Amino acid sequence: MLSLVLVAVALVAVTVTVHAVGLAVMLRAMRRWVPLPPTHLWPVTRLLISIVWCLILLHLVEISMWALFYLWWGCLPDTQAAFYFAGVTYTSIGYGDLVLAKPWRLFAPIEGLTGILMCGWSASFIFAVVLRIHQEYESTAPIRRQGETQHEHHA
Repeated sequence: MLSLVLVAVALVAVTVTVHAVGLAVMLRAMRRWVPLPPTHLWPVTRLLISIVWCLILLHLVEISMWALFYLWWGCLPDTQAAFYFAGVTYTSIGYGDLVLAKPWRLFAPIEGLTGILMCGWSASFIFAVVLRIHQEYESTAPIRRQGETQHEHHA
């Protein structure tokens, strides 16, 4: 039992590490490709769609790690079952149509909690980006207002 707990601890640690590295890579890429946050609708929309897709891919990598673990240790009968179970467990959908055998049951709630935390971390990442966009928009508001005022005087 203790050895299974240690394996679960390691899986969580690897998942968190992958997520942290993925977010760091995304931040670095954003700083390089988008030095100033966009403040217009379509550039903001494009940025957020890109971030969401990168996060989905990151979560799929993490789900795949859990699935490969289940497959490697023979916890589930085949690849499709392992990926399906890992996906519904990580996302906390938990249909219950597939379950792990008794010695492995501990992994399902641990994976579910890990998935909730990683999704929450991703949501906070999106929130931080939106907050930064809003701050940039607010900091340029006086410049925009001044431009609108000058435009009105010249009209």
